[in-house]
Amino acid sequence: QVQLVESGGGLVQAGGSLRLSCAASGRTFSSYAMGWFRQAPGKERDIIAGISWSGGSTYYADSVKGRFTISRDNAKNTVYLQMNSLKPEDTAVYYCAAAFDGLGRYTMRYDYWGQGTQVTVSS
Repeated sequence: QVQLVESGGGLVQAGGSLRLSCAASGRTFSSYAMGWFRQAPGKERDIIAGISWSGGSTYYADSVKGRFTISRDNAKNTVYLQMNSLKPEDTAVYYCAAAFDGLGRYTMRYDYWGQGTQVTVSS
C-alpha cells in the first residue's frame, strides 16, 4: 500500500515557476515508477511526466518538454515536478501516481493516486 500526498500548487503568473512535491508513505516507494498527471475542467486526465523506479528513465509529454523536469529522491520517498515557463494552459489539477509495473503513459497503469493539487497560471 502506498499513500501519496501532493503539495506545492498555487497561483502563479505566466512565465513563472512552481515546484510540486509528492510525498509517499510506505517502505516500497523505490519499487514504483512515478508519474505526474494533470486534469483541466472538462478534459481527461493525461500524463505529463514519468520517472522509473531508479530515476534512470523519464518521459515527458510534448506539451511540457523542455519546461518541466521530473525527479525523485528515494531516500526521502518523494517525487518532484519542477515547472518553469508556466503558461495559462498549464492550469489544472495535478496528480501524482505510482505504478508497480513500471513507467507508463496511461492512467490504468498506475496503482495509487494522490488527491491532487491545483495549479493556476494567470495571463
